[in-house]
Amino acid sequence: MCQLAQQTWQVYGTYHQHPVEIPGVTLLTLNLTDFQALRQLFQQIQPDAVIHTAAASSPNFCQTHPETSHSINVSASCNLAGLSANAGIPCVFTSSEMVFDGRNPPYRESASVCPVNLYGEQKVAAEVGMLERYPQTAICRMPLMFGAAPYASSFVQPFLEKMRSGQELNLFIDEFRTPISGTSAAQGLLLALEQVHGYIHLGGKERLSRYQFGCLMVKVLDLPMAKLTACRQADVKMAAPRPADLSMDSSLAFSLGFNPASVEKELQTLKELL
Repeated sequence: MCQLAQQTWQVYGTYHQHPVEIPGVTLLTLNLTDFQALRQLFQQIQPDAVIHTAAASSPNFCQTHPETSHSINVSASCNLAGLSANAGIPCVFTSSEMVFDGRNPPYRESASVCPVNLYGEQKVAAEVGMLERYPQTAICRMPLMFGAAPYASSFVQPFLEKMRSGQELNLFIDEFRTPISGTSAAQGLLLALEQVHGYIHLGGKERLSRYQFGCLMVKVLDLPMAKLTACRQADVKMAAPRPADLSMDSSLAFSLGFNPASVEKELQTLKELL
């Protein structure tokens, strides 16, 4: 996001406990749950736009740490919307496909929300609270995302570690998503910054299971040592329930110019970096 945005913006980023350096970007430490610190940062930088990507994004963590995750996922998000409203600037929020229950895909923006875990409930609360504070907020529901890891990792990094070492990797055949790369996600968020008020889905054009995604990784990244085993959600005990099919219909975003490549092509592009 920072790398792409700095082509047209002066970019400031924040981190909490894990310092990071990104060339061309000013990084500042911030506890998003500290409203006074957040307000002071707005006064210091006087931003022209805000893209809010921070979250406690592990459903299992949210399920077992409800108060901590609520302060990050809901309270801080609503405060950011309020500060953006006061400044009269664009505000983009990265919500999640987890606001749905996985029973009636593909999901359009108008579909009724029905989360099955606490993370999804918190994202719904953030969506509603932010739009109440600032109706011009762009609520971007994001799919499963993947990418290289110079600054942050995605789910493909632990996948790769097991694949390259020949360890068995169990992947769901009954959990479906519409994944996109981090680069495509950033392009979609910047598009939303310019064109969107309210809800928009930024999913990819393919519906894939975790197992199908793993098979594509083996093919594109040439991983003959990989040992993939198909399993089902019911085979794995997890703290948070997981919806089966969170495929999103992103036709609205496509009509606005959002055009993510196929997962295979995205992996080819990332091949040298992974």
